[in-house]
Amino acid sequence: MCDDELIPPSPDLTEEQWLRADPALSEGPVGERVREMRAPRRRTVLGGVMAGAAALTVLQGGTQTAAAATARTGKFPLPTGPNRSGEYAVLLTGDAGTGDVAQHAVAAAAREVCRAEGIGLAVGLGDNIYENGPESADDSEFRTKFEDPNSGLDMPWLMVLGNHDCSGLIPGSGGDPSRGDREVTYAQGSRRWYMPSRYYNVALPAPAAADGDPVVEFFAIDTNPVSSYVAQLDPHYWWNGPYMREQRTWLDSALKASRARWKIVLGHHPYLNNGKHGSAGSYDGFVIGNYTSGIHLKELYEEVVCGRADLILSGHDHTLQILEPTARTGGTRQIVCGAAGKAGDGKAHFGHPSTWQNFSEHGFMVLKVSERAMTVEAYTVDVATRKARLAHRTRTAAPLSRV
Repeated sequence: MCDDELIPPSPDLTEEQWLRADPALSEGPVGERVREMRAPRRRTVLGGVMAGAAALTVLQGGTQTAAAATARTGKFPLPTGPNRSGEYAVLLTGDAGTGDVAQHAVAAAAREVCRAEGIGLAVGLGDNIYENGPESADDSEFRTKFEDPNSGLDMPWLMVLGNHDCSGLIPGSGGDPSRGDREVTYAQGSRRWYMPSRYYNVALPAPAAADGDPVVEFFAIDTNPVSSYVAQLDPHYWWNGPYMREQRTWLDSALKASRARWKIVLGHHPYLNNGKHGSAGSYDGFVIGNYTSGIHLKELYEEVVCGRADLILSGHDHTLQILEPTARTGGTRQIVCGAAGKAGDGKAHFGHPSTWQNFSEHGFMVLKVSERAMTVEAYTVDVATRKARLAHRTRTAAPLSRV
């Protein structure tokens, strides 16, 4: 949720129970957004659930390759080889979709860096459309909060779903995952927005001369059904329902089958986090319940991802953090990059070992991968001047699979 929104009075309430338990929600800007959502949700959510459930068997878990994407007429194609520096360079942003001055400033600063660094791919780590997510697959907010700010960043954007993209009655609750299907549908007509399904993987090939295994593979997951601020009502999206069981099976199989040198998992909610939202299993101070605490996302990360993926890239917290890989993570490094539209409260709330972190400034990161190494560069952005400053660089020589 956003910094100006309320934390639920107790974990795992339904949205109606939450509203009854905290009458203050009916007052002020949060209450206004709740009232605005009531009518459109009643008109669209039933159809969205039915259509989303029907589409899942067709859409989920599709492996995408550069060649397949290139064939999609009108789309900015996925890179088919490294840039002039012999690397795949990837722009990382998260929690960007405000449409306000800060988002435009970060995007402008990123454009300069992308031109200089030969960046040909971008990642959007969720909360793509604040505050309620899109009302339809052709909502004008796709233009005002994604296409317009990112004009000139002409590359495919690997997008994942955030809690605001799956709002229910309460903005940012994650209480209606079916709304995410609208972003999948929008991707079919956008040159930039890349989301062939709610979760998916993308592999970038080795240089043509090498003709070997992929250099890097991205695994985009949907963390919302196991990290929502309210209990899920649709059985399809229960924490132990068909959707999460299918996604877990897919992720486990895809990571196991991957031949890529570097493996990177993209998910909106972090495993570890020193910012105010905290880590999976105790989000926002909650340690009980199947949803609000994120306990089942913690299990997914620990049982399927940690020790197998080199990086977990997340947003959700409006901060920039490059955490240290530890025995707890099985050598996997957690990165939080959620400051492209909003900034944090200026202080660390937890003490997970970090390489570098910033809790007050807007910014983005750049990931560079090659056969030789993986580098993460963190940039802070001065909103007034729309200029980026390289604040930190971390380099890793050996993939986790080779350690």
